[in-house]
Amino acid sequence: MIIFNTTYHVDDEIHDDYLRHIREIFIPQALESGFLYEARLARIVAQHNEPGTSYSLQFRVKNSDTLRLWLDTGGDSLNKDLVARFGNKVAGFVTLLEEMD
Repeated sequence: MIIFNTTYHVDDEIHDDYLRHIREIFIPQALESGFLYEARLARIVAQHNEPGTSYSLQFRVKNSDTLRLWLDTGGDSLNKDLVARFGNKVAGFVTLLEEMD
């Protein structure tokens, strides 16, 4: 089992719009694919004085091949839509985590 984590840093000026978009559009469309499941959104508790807020968005996925299939069949497009909507007001990076028994 893989946890597909994306960490986002969100500018204050678009914060509410970003959360609305992630909750109402991004997560439902990602889950609708059937490749990803168990979405979790968490605010990162930071110890810095930089403006903005950071979030972790996690999905569980069967394996890296399934993740690649999701990316190829709609995930990349969903991510491009996020970038087109918010530009450099949201920065993100991906981490793949392997669950340990």
